[in-house]
Amino acid sequence: MAFQYFVLAAFVAVAQAGLLPAAPLAYSAPIAKAVAVDTDFDPNPSYSYAYDIQDGLTGDSKNQQETRQGDVVQGQYSLNDADGTRRIVDYTADPVNGFNAVVRKEPLAVAAPVVKAIAPAPVAYAAPIAKTIAPAYQTYAAPIAHAAPLAYSGISTD
Repeated sequence: MAFQYFVLAAFVAVAQAGLLPAAPLAYSAPIAKAVAVDTDFDPNPSYSYAYDIQDGLTGDSKNQQETRQGDVVQGQYSLNDADGTRRIVDYTADPVNGFNAVVRKEPLAVAAPVVKAIAPAPVAYAAPIAKTIAPAYQTYAAPIAHAAPLAYSGISTD
């Protein structure tokens, strides 16, 4: 027990004496970088894009369209929610009003169920099956000779 106190006291003494190197506190000014100025600056940027996904295999259905003219962006996107509705979001963004969105939900169009006429299955009769008697168990020490299978005569032997 006394040894543990001795080791603890030794660590405290070394730390107080400053024998352990301190972390360097060196700060430097940030390095100035030359930045290329884009000479093709467009003071009135504009774009327009749209996409539409209708995947019948996975049921994924979504679309979006957006346009920008200067600092004003307008767009709409829609997607099918898990609750069976279609979420449609109309949005605008500009420097004066910021980003604004109007969200509405519409029920998905439900397709009428398709009724298929089912033809009755053809009636087929199979030939009588011969009944065989299987051995209750099989030994692997020596092969067992079996008699020829008996034909089922309709008389129960049980």
